[in-house]
Amino acid sequence: MTLRAPNDAPGPAATPTQLAREALYAWLTVLLLVAGLVHLNIKVPAVGHLGSALIAVTFLYVPSWFAWRRGKDLVDYGFVAAPVRRGLATACLVMLVLFPIFIAVYIGFYEGVCKSSTLAHLAPRGLCSRYHGLAGIHWPALNWSFSAKDNFPEFCIVQLVVVALPEELFFRGYLLALLEQRWPPKRRILGGGVGLALVLSAVAFAVIHLPKDGDPRALATFFPALMFGWMRSRTGSILASTVTHAGSNILIRLLEGAVL
Repeated sequence: MTLRAPNDAPGPAATPTQLAREALYAWLTVLLLVAGLVHLNIKVPAVGHLGSALIAVTFLYVPSWFAWRRGKDLVDYGFVAAPVRRGLATACLVMLVLFPIFIAVYIGFYEGVCKSSTLAHLAPRGLCSRYHGLAGIHWPALNWSFSAKDNFPEFCIVQLVVVALPEELFFRGYLLALLEQRWPPKRRILGGGVGLALVLSAVAFAVIHLPKDGDPRALATFFPALMFGWMRSRTGSILASTVTHAGSNILIRLLEGAVL
């Protein structure tokens, strides 16, 4: 996808400071739009939740518009699948290593808080009353029929295309790329850059989750955001982080179905 300015001639190169300022303006624009759209509870046939759909459009359109103003291409921000093999291999490796740890932490957390009267408030309201405990863990009931409401295949597609892809384009593709030009990573771990830009992009990602419910627990998304950013830096594409992001959301859905 090529987005060039109307005269098809790129303007003067922006300085790292100007790019960091642009990243801030773009993030503030997205934050304000998401804060309003997340409360737009309207269902539209063939679209679903209108607010969620418009949020996805926002994550796609805002970086496109800012890139267009500078005569840039979204390919410059990792909006490509290549290298496919490296991206998929990285995603699979990360999920194989981290998902079992996440499952253990998830179940351990609710085992601890839901069985303690003093810690129960740490869980979302009403969740502990539905938590079955270790003895009640079961295979989640999944509806595989596309014609049924809340079917699992549709959920997986939505998480990949409507949730993960737009968010990864904005936060790991566009935002992180601009921030790394201002604050280049000082070290690389297994090929992925680690530095201030990675931390700032993760903070921006975590804060954007607050407007939905105002729940401070949403700030925990800071930690997977660090991993998503590292994957983007390691592969040069948002493919790995998009697949892992969607996989994480699907895993949480499966865990909720298994213990609630």
